[in-house]
Amino acid sequence: MNEIVKLTPELLALIGSGGVDALAPFSREIYLLDIVVAGTSYCTETDTLEPLLMPQTVLKMIRQPQNEHDKLAIGVYLNNTRLGWVPMEHNMVISRLMDAGKAFFCRVEYTKRINDWLKVKAKIFMVE
Repeated sequence: MNEIVKLTPELLALIGSGGVDALAPFSREIYLLDIVVAGTSYCTETDTLEPLLMPQTVLKMIRQPQNEHDKLAIGVYLNNTRLGWVPMEHNMVISRLMDAGKAFFCRVEYTKRINDWLKVKAKIFMVE
């Protein structure tokens, strides 16, 4: 069957009106937990990144099993710069789910400068 399907109002309602991005109609964000991003004091670019870390900014989470200090490590990134890590006390289940192919991201809740340390409070979401 090689037919072109006409877009009807019913079909548009099913897939949404987000264009190409709407072709995954059953994906959703599932809020999991709040974290304070660990290790931001080791990021040499916090002065540059701080103005970009507005509330609701999306941060990538990248699994890093070769980390010599923590085999369950998950880096937290803004663009291509690692801002820090998911705290060790929260990374066991998330890292295993990431290893199984599940996708996660953070959304900035707020930032606060405390002396030389940039505190980044974020919410972790799973994409299903």
